[in-house]
Amino acid sequence: MPRTVLLAEDDRAIRHALERALTLEGYRVTAVADGAEALVRAHSGRPDVLVLDVMMPGVDGLQVCRELRAEGDATPILMLTALVETADRIAGLDAGADDYVVKPFDVEEVFARLRALLRRTDREEAGTPNALAASTSATSADAQEEPDPARCLEAAGLRMDPRARRAWRGGRELELTRTEFELLELLVRNVGIVLDHSTIYDRIWGYDFGPGSKNLAVYVGYLRRKLDQPGAPQLIQTVRGVGYVLREG
Repeated sequence: MPRTVLLAEDDRAIRHALERALTLEGYRVTAVADGAEALVRAHSGRPDVLVLDVMMPGVDGLQVCRELRAEGDATPILMLTALVETADRIAGLDAGADDYVVKPFDVEEVFARLRALLRRTDREEAGTPNALAASTSATSADAQEEPDPARCLEAAGLRMDPRARRAWRGGRELELTRTEFELLELLVRNVGIVLDHSTIYDRIWGYDFGPGSKNLAVYVGYLRRKLDQPGAPQLIQTVRGVGYVLREG
């Protein structure tokens, strides 16, 4: 079955061009011009992935993202944005988006990011007879119980429960998006080891976006904001020209 994409973009030319390109790529596309209609379509028929323009009149892409996440909808979301400042990208991640593409974009990059998001979803659902029901049930149950030390990862004052997708620094639980959690888990599992950009891109996104991409730097920056504490050492350290490493104290 073809994958389904819900596309919300108020610029008619971009919407039509992207709808045609996605259709030719094999996706089944529902294209709408505003966020309000995107919410209606998302509620009436669950797409495999959403592509949302950030700046739309009325209900914008960020509002759509926040609304769906507040409802517990974990459908992957790729944001399209003409805003290039780090703070603007952070706003999208904070709203619950999984990834973003900056306009003007190459349609091949959009395809690559969609493939990466869908692969991650497939990995999470693999081996579950009724993936959605089982995932929801497991997450709900795990949220009610204390983490099992036997299944937790611990490093640099961090504790993570991969099964429940929960993480703590000291006694403080961290509110992480799916991508942030996966990035932190990768660093915790490789504590003290410098991971280069290509390795991280491949493990987290399944695709290396090249040396010019700032995608990883934005995620690391936002993860640091959630991890770091006043007066405490920075946990995720930059190794200039190479990548990142999680170091103890």
